[in-house]
Amino acid sequence: MWRHLLTILLLLVMTSFAEDGLRIAHVDSKLIFDGYKGSRKAQEEFDRQVAKWEQQANLLQKELASIKERLDKQALMLSDEKKRELEADYAKKDTELKTFISKVYGRSGELISENEKVSAPIIQLIRKAINEIALQEGYDMVVDRATGAVLFWKNENDLTQKVLDYLNSR
Repeated sequence: MWRHLLTILLLLVMTSFAEDGLRIAHVDSKLIFDGYKGSRKAQEEFDRQVAKWEQQANLLQKELASIKERLDKQALMLSDEKKRELEADYAKKDTELKTFISKVYGRSGELISENEKVSAPIIQLIRKAINEIALQEGYDMVVDRATGAVLFWKNENDLTQKVLDYLNSR
């Protein structure tokens, strides 16, 4: 809801400023990110790390399946002690696999932090380039078509305090 309200407010402000000669440009940050050679290199580095994690997960799954297979096939021939050992090994390996998956692929897992680590410098570089080009070419504002975000604006065009004052005075 807030995003839609912000978009409507932004469009109203942009329309009123456009009539006064405000120069507005737009970019598609996804196309820039995808087309930038540095992004491809970072993506390859990220993909290599993901492949390592997948290998580790596959190895743990195979080990777990092997223990399960031994338990299933040899259950009748195993002593109670040996059966308990295998069941304990299975439980331990199952916990290890679940812990690994959570650590790597969970909400705040290594996959997300690695992606941020790899992409953050590129995003910074892209924003810096947008700011430099906007200043060189005399734009007052640059909007991102991919996200709807304003990536660049001149501070003298900031109506934040005026809008707050107006709303709070009512």
